[in-house]
Amino acid sequence: MRGTARAAWGRAGQLWTRPPASGPPPPLPPPPLLLLTALLAVLLGGAGAQYSSDLCSWKGSGLTHEAHRKEVEQVYLRCAAGTVEWMYPTGALIVNLRPNTFSPARHLTVCIKPFRDSSGANIYLEKTGELRLLVRDGDGRPGGVQCFGLEQGGLFVEATLQQDIGRRTTGFQYELIRRYRTSDLHELSAPCRPCSDTEVLLAVCSSDFAVRGSIEEVTHEPERQDSAIHLRVSRLYRQKSRVFEPVPEGDGHWQGRVRTLLECGVRPGRGDFLFTGHMHFGEARLGCAPRFRDFQRMYRDAQERGLNPCEIGMD
Repeated sequence: MRGTARAAWGRAGQLWTRPPASGPPPPLPPPPLLLLTALLAVLLGGAGAQYSSDLCSWKGSGLTHEAHRKEVEQVYLRCAAGTVEWMYPTGALIVNLRPNTFSPARHLTVCIKPFRDSSGANIYLEKTGELRLLVRDGDGRPGGVQCFGLEQGGLFVEATLQQDIGRRTTGFQYELIRRYRTSDLHELSAPCRPCSDTEVLLAVCSSDFAVRGSIEEVTHEPERQDSAIHLRVSRLYRQKSRVFEPVPEGDGHWQGRVRTLLECGVRPGRGDFLFTGHMHFGEARLGCAPRFRDFQRMYRDAQERGLNPCEIGMD
């Protein structure tokens, strides 16, 4: 495949540009002392085990702990997606995530999205006693998603010291994604980077939605660090959820809204595009989005060489 997928205007016809490199991450807080207690509790079998009734979501309360004890609870979830909600957090949780079908850990990526008002605990990625901060207490900014390979470790959620634990809840959504869905991970790890020809061809075959259409309006939402892209669709190739609905005029067109990061700098422009993407945490997230004429060129080149991963109608 040659070149990259051009996703709209600006230099070289791009819909957005790569965001500037960010500064160094904030320093991590010192590793929680409770982690040593957690590891010892696991080794000795003394950590409380909490099993979810539906295997997808867990809801618990720190008020079940005795005031003088800092307990560590084990939570086991076996599902592709769900939620964890910890009210009045005290002590710590070890959250064990596994898929509901057999799949090696090296093939899975975990993504978590904190609740908007999540507070009362820090969320870490932990493996063999080493911690990496994922979500700092109170940093439940809208749209903030953290992803890591399942083989990199598990989730360690530690309550922070509070004068009053009342009205505090730590919570997040999670998803397990099979790593071969490269277009899926592109949306989460590098959403502003234009796709290669190969990524575009895979995306049109494997995405949750693939449509031909144009941008009617872009609404920027700084409080969410997100942009909502309002689309008018002339050809619907595939959709798993009802992202796009027929327009009221009944002229054969569809309409819908997809989202991407504010930093991608999406703006309205003329012409048709191929829009692809996946559903993440109940929202349609934009993936590869080349100009439609560029997609036609990629598709025909691959078709001539017998390299198309799937067949779609191009008329």
